[in-house]
Amino acid sequence: MGLNVFISGQKYFGEQVLRVCLDAGYTVVGVCCPLDDKYIGRLAVVFDIPLVPSGSLNYDSMPNGVDIGITAHSFDYIGKRTRYKPKFGWIGYHPSLLPRHRGRSSIEWALRMNDPITGGTVFWLNSGIDRGDIERQQWIWLDKTKTAAEVWRDELLPLGVKLIRSALADISNGKINRAPQDGRFSTFEPSLEVKDVFKPDLLMLTQ
Repeated sequence: MGLNVFISGQKYFGEQVLRVCLDAGYTVVGVCCPLDDKYIGRLAVVFDIPLVPSGSLNYDSMPNGVDIGITAHSFDYIGKRTRYKPKFGWIGYHPSLLPRHRGRSSIEWALRMNDPITGGTVFWLNSGIDRGDIERQQWIWLDKTKTAAEVWRDELLPLGVKLIRSALADISNGKINRAPQDGRFSTFEPSLEVKDVFKPDLLMLTQ
């Protein structure tokens, strides 16, 4: 079946997810992003897709008739009523093997903790941070010679695009994959971009 999709995202990854939906013939009924976004925002304008300004997404501002919502590098909070508005709910992509390395700096922490592997996870959004059921995931070897930005650009961004494409194909065919995260192996680390987080142990970590 066809899908009516709503995307909340930004930047290049958001643009690539929008392209996946357009290439597959799904109907993108709206995009939530910063209005000055030069990637997903600009592409949405080209295809005359309605825009919801970032920071204003809620149950009322989200279009009706959505089958699936997708977060793609989105910093908008998806509240409970908004999460339940689409027929199937919302999926998102996290660049780690959830439940390991929940949080915004997952790639940086995988490198700092000397993990031999990492990966990407498509998961179903719930009320927790990166805690929803796993839709699918895939691992990769973690190249320690690369920076976090390079691992994202070269490995985990393309992997996320591929996993979301596969997830949407299954959902469009009525196949819903859900596997609860195993909390025994969960980790959550603070964002390294937040300057006012006081963690004495962080001072012992080298760049």
